[in-house]
Amino acid sequence: MVRSPHEVADTLGSGLLSFPVTHFTSAGDVDEAPYREHVAWLGSEGAMGLFAAGGTGEFFSLTLGEVEQVVRAAREAAPADLPVIAPSGYGTAIAVELAQSAQTAGADGILLLPPYLTEAGQAGLEAHARAVCQATDLGVIVYNRANARYDADTVERLAADCPNLVGFKDGVGDIEQMTSIYSRLGERLLYVGGLPTAEMYALPYLSLGLTTYSSALYNVIPRWAMDFYRAVREGDTQHVFTQLDEFVIPYCDLRNRGAGYAVSIIKAGMRVIGRDAGPVRSPLTELNDAEVSELGALLETVR
Repeated sequence: MVRSPHEVADTLGSGLLSFPVTHFTSAGDVDEAPYREHVAWLGSEGAMGLFAAGGTGEFFSLTLGEVEQVVRAAREAAPADLPVIAPSGYGTAIAVELAQSAQTAGADGILLLPPYLTEAGQAGLEAHARAVCQATDLGVIVYNRANARYDADTVERLAADCPNLVGFKDGVGDIEQMTSIYSRLGERLLYVGGLPTAEMYALPYLSLGLTTYSSALYNVIPRWAMDFYRAVREGDTQHVFTQLDEFVIPYCDLRNRGAGYAVSIIKAGMRVIGRDAGPVRSPLTELNDAEVSELGALLETVR
């Protein structure tokens, strides 16, 4: 199914987005069969886009060949009408290679993650994003996070010069920055909430043009995640704040106990619900037994 970059962006902006975990064997290899099963399950629960091998999918620990393998498996396992977005990142040369391999693997779009290790000014970030946009026919979403903070002038120039720049995902939480970008560019771009855990910020971000967000929790409790998203979009603040108080905030408190737990806690949750996705790869570490038990009790309240 061939869709234009802006058609893909419109679909993504119409509902909740999912970042599937990447399944590994006990030896640490990509475990493709259960990954495909997981993607098919997530694709049947109402999400409007799957971001394969993204942050929750441990992009940072995958080889370039594994990224293409995971993206291809996701595209083949997901419903045909559900967009699958592939990652791009590291230095510009590798980011270009990843964008091109994503197109070969059948992806419907690209999420451009921050460059690896080094800091860069606006001119460098602009050149980096421009090179990726020019390397592919797919729509590109830039991820505003960590060492890749794009100011409004940079985003405006990129949007003017790169027709396939279709989205801006925010993982910083700078309200002034988001207000400036949205005020200037309006509906030219798709705006995606990307702060962990995204449900914490969903309600206030809606007023800034972020019609959707990426839910890591959708891996574990997709129906709860869909209900929460609908409540946000419908302005059901009572439901939203009740769930924040009773589940999301305690969950975030548990997640914040360890560096890297934003991914580890999702894989622990997968084991709790009987859909084991295997271990995380180093340098991430697992929750301890007491934390897993606490997570299990918390999940019981929303399953």
